[in-house]
Amino acid sequence: MKRRDFLKNTAASSALLGLSGLPLSSFKNNDFKHITILHTNDVHSYIDPFPADHPRNANMGGVSRRAALIETIRKENPNTLLLDAGDIFQGTPYFNYYGGELEFKLMSMMKYDVATLGNHDFDNGVDGFYAQLPHAKFDFVSSNYDFKNTVLNGHVKPYVIKNINGIKIGIFGLGVELDGLVDKKNYKETVYNNPVEIANDITKKLKKDEKCDMIICLSHLGFKYKDEPEKISDLILAKKTKDIDLIIGGHTHTFLDKPVIEKNLDEKDVIINQVGCYGLNLGRIDFYLTNDKQLLSQGKSIVI
Repeated sequence: MKRRDFLKNTAASSALLGLSGLPLSSFKNNDFKHITILHTNDVHSYIDPFPADHPRNANMGGVSRRAALIETIRKENPNTLLLDAGDIFQGTPYFNYYGGELEFKLMSMMKYDVATLGNHDFDNGVDGFYAQLPHAKFDFVSSNYDFKNTVLNGHVKPYVIKNINGIKIGIFGLGVELDGLVDKKNYKETVYNNPVEIANDITKKLKKDEKCDMIICLSHLGFKYKDEPEKISDLILAKKTKDIDLIIGGHTHTFLDKPVIEKNLDEKDVIINQVGCYGLNLGRIDFYLTNDKQLLSQGKSIVI
């Protein structure tokens, strides 16, 4: 997509998604709490902006611009979470040389809160990933990868809970099936479990036991698969689960002009968003939780 067209679509995407069907104008400022969710996916070790002579993405992206944008948004709303949906590693010589150390250090400097693992995050094996964890000052979550017989056991959590401005937010992760994508010697004894079954178990626990006000899934399942419509994707996950408010996606490098709304098993709205790849865009979803626990939202992708 051309930068000019993308900016045009981005402006249009800021329209209210309105989970409850009520406009924000119907509330006073003290009637709701405002939470901002910022997110990336499939950054693939792209640290620098694209070069000026790049045919599609000239001068776009780069960690420094992302960091400045994140800082500006946090000043607007301190109640902000920064999340990543996987494939942090692999794509530039930075990863080949530093093995993920630089990526984790920079994400820590930007104060990421939570990330999940993509298939390329296994490219140096579970041992290589483990070796870089001391540089990550944020949590990793994955609910459907069972790491109990690997060095990652206990270091990757099934979910975390963040309390932001009195709002209890449960965040869990789901990963794509590794068999056929990743060499067995890299993921070793990691066990892949069915994402839909795991998601229903986790969301029930987060909603009923942990009493979360909002539930976010960091998904590296892929947005959808035209040639394999039955393959588990974010769209299918939303339809076959309950209680997920937001799915932040990755894996398929899907540039969504604006978040997509899908109905879950209870016919309630699920927001799904994915912002392409290579750090070209930053996703932003603003949630407004009213006094009677209704959720409203606005969403857009911001070109970096």
